[in-house]
Amino acid sequence: MKKTIGVVGLGYVGLPLLINFAKKFNVLGFDSSENKIKILNKGSSYIDHISNDEILSIDNNFDFIATSDFSLINLVDAIIICVPTPITKHREPDLKFVNSVMDNITPYLRENQMISLESTTYPGTTDELIAARVSESGFNIGKNYYVVYSPEREDPGSGFPLADIPKVLGGVTKECTIKGMQIYSEIFKEVVPVSSLKVAELSKLLENIHRAVNLGMINEFKVICDKMDVDPFEVIEASATKPFGFVPYYPGPGWGGHCIPVDPFYFSWKAKEFGINSRFIELAGELNSETQEFVLKKISQALNSKSKSVNGSKVLILGIAYKPNVDDARESPSLEIFTSLINQGANVEFSDPFFKSFPKTRKYEYDKESITLNKQNIQSFDLVALLTNHSQFDYELIKENAQIIVDARGVYDIDNKKIFRA
Repeated sequence: MKKTIGVVGLGYVGLPLLINFAKKFNVLGFDSSENKIKILNKGSSYIDHISNDEILSIDNNFDFIATSDFSLINLVDAIIICVPTPITKHREPDLKFVNSVMDNITPYLRENQMISLESTTYPGTTDELIAARVSESGFNIGKNYYVVYSPEREDPGSGFPLADIPKVLGGVTKECTIKGMQIYSEIFKEVVPVSSLKVAELSKLLENIHRAVNLGMINEFKVICDKMDVDPFEVIEASATKPFGFVPYYPGPGWGGHCIPVDPFYFSWKAKEFGINSRFIELAGELNSETQEFVLKKISQALNSKSKSVNGSKVLILGIAYKPNVDDARESPSLEIFTSLINQGANVEFSDPFFKSFPKTRKYEYDKESITLNKQNIQSFDLVALLTNHSQFDYELIKENAQIIVDARGVYDIDNKKIFRA
């Protein structure tokens, strides 16, 4: 008889995982959003890069794919938690979603289940918030209940098959790790066991810290190149011809997404508990904010070159998503830049093939619809700011009809007359 896997949190991480587990197991999705549940149970997807056919392919023993009824946790053999782990405005971990899940499921746990946390977090979270609750409920971890941590490595829009991404996994006990490997190895080609929960938790933080500090470095490099009147993208391409010892990173308008702007601060926050200030990581965060200011300065300079000011100018933002070819605007630098321009008195619109209307977030909400890119519309703006280089954009059409282009992604050759680098 097939085991049943329950995935809690059906967003960019949880939904692809549910689809993949469904290839080998019965599955049941849990989410607090009734709208998501309704869409999934109709056989539809609410994530752009996941097709309706993938939802329809889910076959299980239930008459539905997803539910908000957490009492049904009692029916599953493994519980995979994939909920957001944001930070507060003071850059401290906000684990309310993980705590909420545990509040919802703890009354319905039963013997011989496994819980796996996949949400990125600081070392110690799985032990403190999950294993402790399981033990308090009367279970003996490693004997009649199993707890593991296995960090998600989802890369939306990349097209990289989830099953091909090695899966790091650590357990409370050796028996927990074995149980986790038995389940995950059914859908992942390689499962990488580590010695502890903390090693697994730290491995994901290190992956994102590595990217964050390198993005901070390359964005600072971009600013210096600008002062030298050198194209940083040409420099990067030249350096990338070296077949060893160099990994190319590309500058942009700032970092975005749920991971890079958030996860390094989970580590720096935890480091303070041990009396250590992670100065390098904090600096990377500061450089990200400065990068957005640099883009805004370039927009202002480009308008000034045509005897215009930001105040009163019509500006079109190309790309609201935080990276190309995804419908994900979480922590996108485009949102910050959009808001800053409005606050400076600009008339700002946007165009993004992945968003019909401006995405509602915890910080931003604008009643704006995505502008269709045609000759007349492009010509009507004083400046076009390319912030996210979606492949669907017609870059030649934009170049031919824009009055000014500020390019933060290195798509165009700069001339500092019509096309400016930011």
